[in-house]
Order: sequence, then C-alpha cells, then structure tokens
Amino acid sequence: MPPHTDESDISLSGLSLQGETDLSNGNHGSCSAYSEYLNFSSPPRPLLPGTYAPTPAFFDPTTENLDIAAIQKHAVRLAEAGLQGIVTQGSNGEAVHLSHSERRLVTAATREALDNAGYQHIPVIVGCGAQSTRETIELCHDAMLSGGDYAMVLPPCYYRPLYTGESQIEFFRDVADDSPIPILIYNFPGAVSGIDLDSDVVTKLSRYPNIVGCKLTCGNTGKLARVASAAPAGFMTMGGSADFTLQTLAVGGKGTIGGLANIAPRACVELYNLYVAGKTELAEKMQAVVARGDWVVIKGGVVSTKSCLNSYFKYGGYGRKPLPRPTAQQVEDVKVDLEELLLLEEFLLRGKREQDIHFDRKKEFMQLVELERLLALA
Repeated sequence: MPPHTDESDISLSGLSLQGETDLSNGNHGSCSAYSEYLNFSSPPRPLLPGTYAPTPAFFDPTTENLDIAAIQKHAVRLAEAGLQGIVTQGSNGEAVHLSHSERRLVTAATREALDNAGYQHIPVIVGCGAQSTRETIELCHDAMLSGGDYAMVLPPCYYRPLYTGESQIEFFRDVADDSPIPILIYNFPGAVSGIDLDSDVVTKLSRYPNIVGCKLTCGNTGKLARVASAAPAGFMTMGGSADFTLQTLAVGGKGTIGGLANIAPRACVELYNLYVAGKTELAEKMQAVVARGDWVVIKGGVVSTKSCLNSYFKYGGYGRKPLPRPTAQQVEDVKVDLEELLLLEEFLLRGKREQDIHFDRKKEFMQLVELERLLALA
C-alpha cells in the first residue's frame, strides 16, 4: 500500500500534527512541529538574481516512503554551494507522485533544514500546479503553511481543447488573487500537453499583482528577452535550464532554475558569478562544460539525476513507480558522461587552486583542464 497519510486527519488551516507525525514515522527522519512555520507576520524572503535548484523528493528504495534525512541533507548541501533559493515540488520533485500531506512535509522539512543550518534567508519556492483553479489555490495555501515563500504554477492542461485564449490568463489571475504568497509562472510545454505560453501572455501577467516572476523551461531565449525587457522592474524572468544560463543573462534574465544545480551546484553558481563579474570568456568556457553535463540530465530527467547522486554522493535513491530504475549499464553511462562536470565541481569546491587542476586527465578532458588553469589564474 502507498505510504500516504489519511488526509482526512489534516485540515488546511491547522495542518494537524497527528496526520503529519504518522507520515514521518516511516520516512527516515521526522520534521519538527509545523507551528514554527505559521508566523505569517515574518518578513518575506526576497527572490534575488542567481541560481536556484528544483530539488528532488527522495524516497526509501524499498518502501518508497519519503526519506526526510536525505531531503534535508540535500537542501543544506545546495545552500552551502551558494544557491539563492530552492524549489520543492518542481518537475524534479515528483510532485505528481506525492499526496498533499507529503508535499507539505517535503517543504516543511526543507525549510527546517535550511533554518537549522543558518540559511534562514534562503527562500523556498513551492510547485503548486494543479488542474483546477480551486486545487491550485489550496496548494498555495499549503505551501505557505509549510514554510514556502513563493508558489510556482504550471498552466492546467487536461482539458486543453476546451480552453479559450483567455483561459490561461484568467487562471493565473484567479490564483494570484487568492494565493497568500506571490506566484511565479512556470512555462514547461513538455509537462502540460504542449501548452506554451507566449511572450504576450507572460508579459501581460507580469504586470498583475502578486505575480512576481516566471520560469521559462521552453528554452526560447527570444521569448525570454521580450519578457525581460517588457516586464516591470523586479520581475524575475528566469531560464529553466543550466545549459542556456549565459543566453538567459545576456538578454536580461535574472538567473536560472535548473535541475543540474542538484548535481553541480557550485559550477552553476560560478557560471553565473563569472558572467556578472564581466569575465565573459571564462564564462563561455564554463558554459560549454555545464551544457555538456546538462544534456545528460535533460535526456534522463530525474532518473539520471538520482542515478548521478547515487554514484557520486551516495544518496539519491530512485523515483517512485512507475518511473523505471536505471539498468547497471545506464548507471555507468550516466556516471561516465557526468565525470567532466563533477571534476570541475570538485575543483571549484577545493578553492580553484593550481594544485587541484586535473592535469592527469588532460588527455580525456582537455577543455576542462584549460578552464581550470584559467580559473586558477583569475
């Protein structure tokens, strides 16, 4: 039987501790009382330009219960690498495999881990997409009650043929009106039956109260440029993948929310920092390494992400069924294909020292060694 809490024990306004305690008892760790997250008067954590990661939800490989210890460990690892924010229940977070109570638990556990590690300033964005306006708003309330600062919302898609041209605009406006936290528009055609919000729609919505940003995973940098230039000051126009970080920044984007930051957070942060510092030639060389690594993750999605985490960091587990588990050969292929990027990550984490340049791997990774040499001199 699936390890879901009986959600009849949980009220939206109260987040009954009994229901959540039952869930956490079988989930490799527990989360403290939710009451500490219910201080609505606390000042909002701002969204700052930079690098954000949509984190996976981790599960016990046998029971598929949430692995709270891994969720919290991962969040702190990303914060230590310099990320500006964390997203729960994004596409990497397997939100479609979680009950409402599990969604709340993942977000609360993430917030608790960041706070306990001294990263109280880091905002948590929570994926809140659903097929009805009503449920989406409910998820936004859940996000706030669990310690989330912002909601990231996909457009509904199940009844796509019945939606008119104004349906999506009305949907986002209705959600923004009733959400207790600001929202970001999530444009990811691959996840919503091909619905691709154009720049006219996103720009119009950018001027609506309580809509503060967008994540454009469509990869259309022309659209990104149009939105970034036309949206109000402070609107967070974000690229949705690390492989076009420089393209995002060059046309006015504020940063990226990319899954690769789960694997190589320091490399993703350093890429952003190099561009902002005006070191564009170095940034271009690093973008090439990052893009090669990102292609592995783009092809394999959360399955490849977790496989890499298992191979290099000894945690990660697997996706919930029916997501397939990788074969031994697939695990080895992902490990080999991401080695260049992980060597760069290691070099950066060690402080970009000359003695840590991977000269012994020059035959295999000539561009990497040259990049490390230039970074050590910078």
